[in-house]
Amino acid sequence: MTARSLLDVLTPLIHDLSLDLSETERYRRLLKSMLTLFPGDAAALLRLSGDTLVPLATDGLSSDTLGRRFRVADHPRFVQLLSRSEPTRFAADSDLPDPYDGLVQGVEGDLEVHDCLGCPLLIGGRVWGLLTLDALDPARFDPIDMASLQAFLSLAAATVSVVERIDALARTGEEERRRAEAYRQASGGQSRREMIGSSEAHKRLIHEIETVAGSDLTVLITGETGVGKELVANAIHALSPRASKPLISLNCAALPDTLVESELFGHVRGAFSGASTDRRGKFELADGGTIFLDEVGELSLAVQAKLLRVLQNGQLQRIGSDSDHTVDVRLIAATNRDLADEVRAGRFRADFYHRLTVYPLRVPPMRERGRDVLLLAGFFLEENRARLGLLSLRLAADAQAALLRYSWPGNVRELEHLIGRSALKALSALSANRSRQRIVTIGAADLALSTLADERSDGVSVAASQGAAEAGGDFRSTVTTFERTLLLDALARNNQNWAAAARELGLDRANLNRLARRLGLK
Repeated sequence: MTARSLLDVLTPLIHDLSLDLSETERYRRLLKSMLTLFPGDAAALLRLSGDTLVPLATDGLSSDTLGRRFRVADHPRFVQLLSRSEPTRFAADSDLPDPYDGLVQGVEGDLEVHDCLGCPLLIGGRVWGLLTLDALDPARFDPIDMASLQAFLSLAAATVSVVERIDALARTGEEERRRAEAYRQASGGQSRREMIGSSEAHKRLIHEIETVAGSDLTVLITGETGVGKELVANAIHALSPRASKPLISLNCAALPDTLVESELFGHVRGAFSGASTDRRGKFELADGGTIFLDEVGELSLAVQAKLLRVLQNGQLQRIGSDSDHTVDVRLIAATNRDLADEVRAGRFRADFYHRLTVYPLRVPPMRERGRDVLLLAGFFLEENRARLGLLSLRLAADAQAALLRYSWPGNVRELEHLIGRSALKALSALSANRSRQRIVTIGAADLALSTLADERSDGVSVAASQGAAEAGGDFRSTVTTFERTLLLDALARNNQNWAAAARELGLDRANLNRLARRLGLK
């Protein structure tokens, strides 16, 4: 081959390096140029992934070749090709089986006599993969000029390097987009939701948050469904020295076990079906900041064991990788389960439980927060007023009384949903008569809390407390009857456990004992 013909073939490839081409098209052009320079019947480009060669592009081989995965140890010719830095040509009578036997287009059966050569591609001093060239004529490659082949290999390596860099930039861009989105969500969540309340239970919670926020201690937030555990996690992060770094959240109950590990630790390309690129997990995204694991009690024992390693030494491995990654992350977890019971039942690791409970923080339920329900209702009323385009959205006196009487088994989340649908119902009822009504009042009937109270299986007995108020006795006896009913209901819900009843009612244990003695219950 003359220098001129070599230049004519290589020039378009050099020009391709500056073009915005897809990976598939770039590799297709590379193989086409290779077969132009070194005429053969088939060519292939394969990437080395662990101990396997993955075909990325072929020319002259059957279409299913791209779906194959060649385990290097199973193919002696590939072993030889990868063990040498220079091109290798196999003798026509070589007794080593050819990986492409039966795969050359238009040929059936084994290829007992043919010409075969291959060469490794080195990127940054490491073996990236292989280029192979096959021919049915056993003497086809006799006239190949090795200097021309080496020049082509250098250009092939440059082509592959360009594709790798483009891919790396794309992955970096995607990771930065995800990180920016995480920042945006964390920032947006904190500005949209503030911790509202003035009750003693709420003040104690705020004090606990302020106490632990400045440290790096692991926090386990416990509480019933809907109390706002994620909001507490946001507040801890916002008050911490890590506030300028991301807060990354993962709901452990929202993903199947097969995906939780990938979400937490990430994966490398080819680790499993669908893993087309390397991906960092939540821990790597949260490096320098905080990771919040909601519903941590839903994690499998296997994932708990791997999380324990991260908490102990800050090291993790992506799925499909043997390399360790070190992260600096503060962990905040949340659950509505009793993890101590889960440990006794064998569903939760004791060592992981003790790692989580460095600083346990309980979020009080709504029924312990007294008139905070009206403050929170005001917050949700304003949100709905803006959403519905109203001049004013307010609660009638009977609606306020109903909110104070209700026991809120669904806590703050239930209140939020209740205000939303009640506002819509109240507006709908008025629209029929006053189409331009922009001041809407929500009454007790719109809340329909009496129906919910009758249906619930736990919480304070509203019917009993209302009966006491309507009994016709004097004020002191009515209050006494209500207190007795309230306490008896709390004891029933907590299996006659006085300490648990005291926590539920937001009372000091000694004060509860004095109240019980005054009511004749002790």
